Amino acid sequence: MMRFSGLILTACFLIYHSTAYALSGYWHYNEFLEEHPNQKLLTQSLANAVRLAPKSLQVSQDHPVKISVIYPGQQVSDYWRRNIKAFELRLNELGVKYEIHQVFTRPNLDARQQSLSLMEALKSKPDYLIFTLDTTRHRKFIEHVLRGAETKLILQNITTPVKDWAHRQPWMYIGFDHEIGTGLLADYFKKILKPHSPYSVLYFSQGYVSEARGDTFIQSMDKYQLVSSFYTQANQESAYKITLENIREHPEIKLLYTCSTDVALGAVKALKELGREDIQINGWGGGSAELDALQKHDLDVTVMRMNDDTGVAMAEAVKWDLEGKEVPTVYSGDFEVVSSQDNAAKIETLKKRAFRYSDR
Repeated sequence: MMRFSGLILTACFLIYHSTAYALSGYWHYNEFLEEHPNQKLLTQSLANAVRLAPKSLQVSQDHPVKISVIYPGQQVSDYWRRNIKAFELRLNELGVKYEIHQVFTRPNLDARQQSLSLMEALKSKPDYLIFTLDTTRHRKFIEHVLRGAETKLILQNITTPVKDWAHRQPWMYIGFDHEIGTGLLADYFKKILKPHSPYSVLYFSQGYVSEARGDTFIQSMDKYQLVSSFYTQANQESAYKITLENIREHPEIKLLYTCSTDVALGAVKALKELGREDIQINGWGGGSAELDALQKHDLDVTVMRMNDDTGVAMAEAVKWDLEGKEVPTVYSGDFEVVSSQDNAAKIETLKKRAFRYSDR
């Protein structure tokens, strides 16, 4: 490990930790659907409902459903806040009566706050609890919830069912499949980089997102030379400081692959300071901050989530549940690859599609 500016940087030279077994212990999204044909049909039906105009709830409600949301929403990426806005607006259009309680925390830093929020949410006995899975701490929280019988758990930002939970899965996994999105970015870079080009990876914090976006990228880039990789603290400041040191030690790098919006924007600041705008750098997610950076040519490419799909899908799933219909275990929204070479008209069209609810 290397230390500077009070940060611990975990280097993964040569070892690349779990890249040979990326996402071990999970069903890959498409693998799960192929192994469970009924689930595949349900997922396709939900995807169709997401793309179509809303159809009102067909049953009466005795009381509003209670929904608790605990999200790592305190970051530059606007995914989480847009997601909830789309969720609520679609519920309104569907005629679903609901009460919602939201708590936004910081990724990687608020484990205690998340724990307290989760326990508080469970005391109120919500009908639906929306949470995420990234760290082992999250996993322990989730297993506690799964032991209960009343609350239906929706896991956001993960679409790969945990194999160990086969006997009792969460009610739903929903998000934009990290592996699929990462594959699209890998395909893009394979077209523009010469084989054996040196590159570096800036992970999110240690956990599922880093494994799903970072390790699977390394696996895909087997004909290229990984010279360094670092965990960040999932924020701009740590990514900025790591990038300064990384590029000074490895000036030969042609690509800096980043695993999140905050990490990408911190790295962009460092590359500008070093005068190394020649290095390719990506975003991940295609939210407002990334699209602005693309149009300024600060980022070269991103994989853009059709952001509001997942909020709409959660609303449709709640409606289906109230109507007594079976709900799919997994759902992944759509992606589009967007580069700094794309014109403003194309980006504007994609924004209208991706943010069709959350920009209201």
